[in-house]
Amino acid sequence: MAVINTQQMELQEKGFLDIAVDPSLDLFAEIERLKKEKNAIVLAHYYQEPDIQDVADYIGDSLGLAQKAKETNADIILFAGVHFMAETAKILNPTKKVVLPDLKAGCSLSDSAPPALFAKWKEQYPDHIVVTYINCSAGMKALSDIICTSSNAKAIIDSLPADQKIIFAPDKNLGAYLNKVTGRNMVLWNGACMVHEIFSLEKITRLKIRHPEAKLIAHPECEEPLLRIADYIGSTTQLLKYTQTDSSQTYIVATETGILHQMQKDQPQKTFIPAPPDNSCACNECPHMKLNTLEKLYLCLKYEQPELTMEESLRVAALKPIERMLEISKAAGLIG
Repeated sequence: MAVINTQQMELQEKGFLDIAVDPSLDLFAEIERLKKEKNAIVLAHYYQEPDIQDVADYIGDSLGLAQKAKETNADIILFAGVHFMAETAKILNPTKKVVLPDLKAGCSLSDSAPPALFAKWKEQYPDHIVVTYINCSAGMKALSDIICTSSNAKAIIDSLPADQKIIFAPDKNLGAYLNKVTGRNMVLWNGACMVHEIFSLEKITRLKIRHPEAKLIAHPECEEPLLRIADYIGSTTQLLKYTQTDSSQTYIVATETGILHQMQKDQPQKTFIPAPPDNSCACNECPHMKLNTLEKLYLCLKYEQPELTMEESLRVAALKPIERMLEISKAAGLIG
C-alpha cells in the first residue's frame, strides 16, 4: 500500500507542520527560493486556495497534473492537492521525492471505493474490463485495466470495442453521464464525490431565474438532474476553456469553487457565480482540498516532509493502467 512514514504522521499530529510561521516572512519569495535551491516543482489542483494556485509552477486538473508529473525533471514534487494525486505522482516518478502539505487531505470519492471490497465485487463480472476514474487510491488503480479522468473519459471509453463489457468506478454520476454520451451500458460502482452531490437544484433554479442571462456550467461528477439543465458539461479544465471562448458574460459554476480564481483571472470582465449547495454555506468547497495552506506548503518544502512512499509491487501494478490512459490521451490529442 502507499504509506506515509509513521513518524511523520506523529510529527504532524503534534503540530510539526503547523509550526507558527513568522508573519513578516514573504512566503511567496521564500517558496520561490526553496524551489530553486532544492530543484523542486509545485503542482497544484484548480481546487486549491488562490495563494497556492498563484505560487504553483503548474495548475491543472487530474489529467494535466498526471502528465506534468510524468515529464518533470525536478528532484522534489510538492503536490498541492489530495492524497490520491500525490500517489499518482509517486507512481509515475519512483526515484523522485514526493511530498504533500497535509496528510489529512483525502478524498470522499476515493474513500468510497475500498480496494478489498471492490476486488470482491468485481469477481461477479469476470468478462468485464475495469475503467477507473483517477480519483481513487493506488490500490484501486492496481485493480484496474485503464485509468481515466473527466477530461479524457469519453475518449477512453470510445477507444474500446463496442462489444467490450466495462466496469466503471468509483463515481456513479460520471459513469452514468458517460453511459449517456457514449451509448454504453457500463456496470457502475456506487461511489460519489461529496462536493458535487451537495448542489441544490432548487437553489440553482432560483438563481437562474434571477440571472436569466447566465449559463450553467457543470462538472460531470454532479448528479443527473443538475446535468440535465446545464448549458455545458466538462472537466475543470474544459469548464475553464469554455468560459474563455464562449461569448456569454455570466456563468453559474457547478463545481468546487477553487476554479473560480482562475476563471476570474483569465476573464476579469465576466461574472462567475458559485452554484449554491444544499446547506447554509454560500459556496461549495472541498474540505480536504482546503486543508492545504500556503504556510503548510512552505513548511513542507522547507523540511521536505511529509513524504509519500509506496511499495514497489503496488506502484508497478498501479502504473500499467495509468500508462494506458496516457497513451490513449496522447493518441487522441488530449492535453491537461
